[in-house]
Amino acid sequence: MFRLLQSWLGRRPLRFGLERDKRGRLRNSSFVSFLASNNRKSLNTDFQDNVLRGRKLVRSALLLALVAGGAWVALESAHAFSIFK
Repeated sequence: MFRLLQSWLGRRPLRFGLERDKRGRLRNSSFVSFLASNNRKSLNTDFQDNVLRGRKLVRSALLLALVAGGAWVALESAHAFSIFK
């Protein structure tokens, strides 16, 4: 019961937006007005999918480089064997 009363009555009101509120950064009135005035693009919420797509692309590029390197070694080895035979 004491915690309930403390949570209801424990928070001091923000005076003129000068005090910092620990509940979140959007409680600061100057920060909110800065965001509103700059009209920034919203954050891409599809970031995780982009990360996974990028990892798949890097994995494919590394596999292609490994196959191309193996083919080059095999080709050079065949060329070297043909010279010394």
